[in-house]
Amino acid sequence: MQPDPIFTDWNEQHSKLWGNVPVRLSHNLHRSPLFSMDGLAHLIEQYPREHYSLVQMGAPGQRKLWREGEIGGLSGAEVIEAIAQGRMWLNLRRVAEVDSRYGELITRIFGELQERLPGFEASHETIGILISSPNAQVYYHCDLPGQALWQIHGSKRVFIYPPTRPFLAPEHLEDIALYQVEVNMPYEPWYDAHAQCFEFNPGEMLSWPLNAPHRIENRDCLNVSMTMEYWTDESRRAQVVNMANGILRHRFGHPARSRATRGVGFLAKRVAQKLLRDQATFRRQREAMRPITFRLDQQNLGEIVDLHAA
Repeated sequence: MQPDPIFTDWNEQHSKLWGNVPVRLSHNLHRSPLFSMDGLAHLIEQYPREHYSLVQMGAPGQRKLWREGEIGGLSGAEVIEAIAQGRMWLNLRRVAEVDSRYGELITRIFGELQERLPGFEASHETIGILISSPNAQVYYHCDLPGQALWQIHGSKRVFIYPPTRPFLAPEHLEDIALYQVEVNMPYEPWYDAHAQCFEFNPGEMLSWPLNAPHRIENRDCLNVSMTMEYWTDESRRAQVVNMANGILRHRFGHPARSRATRGVGFLAKRVAQKLLRDQATFRRQREAMRPITFRLDQQNLGEIVDLHAA
């Protein structure tokens, strides 16, 4: 066990529950200089364009709005202030590739997980940093790899839903695998009666079962969270099936019934999806679903400039 563990309240029950139900744990990363506002401002200024997403979303209770944009010429501190004054979130993806200190953090986190979870083996572990506006929301969606969310600054509510019908169907997973857009899943307000709702504050972490749908509502304050994702043998095999079945349905009009992750059928799907997933048709469709339509307004922080009108 490390002398200064990141998880501060882990017990034997958590080891038994991990991956089976939502689990809330305590951590100490909200006190780390890696996540100070000055440190985050500096990180934003060196961030490669291909590694971040800036998203404007609609207000709670209004029609669904999802637009992607770019930072423009703002300083890191101005970007944070623009987010604090607006309704948007900035996702700094694959942060360990930009700053090696976060790579060391990944090593520590997953080292602790392996100590506490017998047989736990993960690969392609990544973390990201999510900076989001007061009262911002993340729409109902699910993710394909294993996930955990770490709260650093601010507070929010997190709703986690069962990873079963009617909340989640195989077609949703297939579309996400194929087009890499998670937020197009159907949602009905009555789903909330079947969700677990967590009030989420600095120093807390949430994990949930693979593919469990979830949505997020920020409280009236700037939020900073750390996202974590990883792949296991189970999730990698499921991803092969999701991709292959999605190609069969969209390209050939043949809905696949089997979701088996072993056997001859699975092996055939693994070969087929590897050959077809990067075809130009699918690449163009993915790009068309995520156009860049605005940039932050340098003169009026919190406002945006439509690129087609600039």
